[in-house]
Amino acid sequence: MKSERGFTLIELLVVIAIIAILAALLLPA
Repeated sequence: MKSERGFTLIELLVVIAIIAILAALLLPA
């Protein structure tokens, strides 16, 4: 179950979620 290169779709969604959380924490500050 190893992708040939780069991100899998799930990994990409996780990265987007982390960026969204960081943005939510940083923007209101």
